[in-house]
Amino acid sequence: MKAIVYKQYGGPDVLKIQEVERPVPKGNEMLVRVHTTSVNYGDLLARKFRYVTTKEFNMPGIFWLMAKLAFGLKKPKTIILGSEFSGTVESVGCNVQTFKAGDAVFGYVGQRMGAYAEYISIPEKGVIDTKPGNISFEEAAVIPYGSIMALYLLRKMNIQAGQKVLINGASGGIGSAAVQIANHYGASVTGICSTPRLAFVKSLGADRVIDYTKENFTDNGEKYDLIFDVLGKCSYSKCKNSLSRNGHILYASFKLGKLVQSVWNGKVVCGIAPESAADLHVVKELIESGKIQAGIDKVFPMEQAANAHRYAEGGKAQGKIAINIREND
Repeated sequence: MKAIVYKQYGGPDVLKIQEVERPVPKGNEMLVRVHTTSVNYGDLLARKFRYVTTKEFNMPGIFWLMAKLAFGLKKPKTIILGSEFSGTVESVGCNVQTFKAGDAVFGYVGQRMGAYAEYISIPEKGVIDTKPGNISFEEAAVIPYGSIMALYLLRKMNIQAGQKVLINGASGGIGSAAVQIANHYGASVTGICSTPRLAFVKSLGADRVIDYTKENFTDNGEKYDLIFDVLGKCSYSKCKNSLSRNGHILYASFKLGKLVQSVWNGKVVCGIAPESAADLHVVKELIESGKIQAGIDKVFPMEQAANAHRYAEGGKAQGKIAINIREND
């Protein structure tokens, strides 16, 4: 089968099309013929991970070290990227009962990756579900990661109707999902992003959008019940005056200092979401009811994977970026 591989760390041009061995599913696994995959932050980070410093890594240093060992110190151990996918079940192992050949599916494989290929083997109990019928394969492939993360973290904060919620990093995978899910729960949502993405975030249902290049939200006097800082860019000391009396700041990415702070400061919460098939099923229901949309900017063919990564790193994308592995399912 064909796959997009990278055998050395570096820029987008390390991505090459190559023939690799097709995976053979075990008894509890399914072989999925991948239609579309995505370009997300994790793919970009993994591709150049040898050159990523602890300062650039948005988690405590111990996680950086663990990731270094997992991905490979000098060259990649896992040579096929891609953590989100949509496609069709090609075959199932003898013990699989939930899915059957021909099912259209979508899901998330996490750090294991491998979706930048024509076929991927997925455990039946993995983060996978049947594809919502009201969206395309391209749309289905860019939704799972950000949505299951945002859903878990917002429910962890017991989000309520009528609350004022600010999403810092509202145009990314987690942030764009958080805008829509918070809106679904009845919150009044303010999104923070850069100039090129203002219209995109507004289209997701944000009640207000702030361009961080022109305005600092901590200076406008507004109070929020929840500040969801996706990339951990704003310190508590800078944000505390923007919190309501019972407000909290939630970090999806955090350094050790923020984690320690969360132990003694009840207003600071650091959250890591588990990879959950149950949460993906809730996401599917939200998609089918029209509460979550994908917001795709561009779809690249498999042969242009390097251009897809280059475009993602250019900072001008207004929505998600997908890579079609097979265009004619």
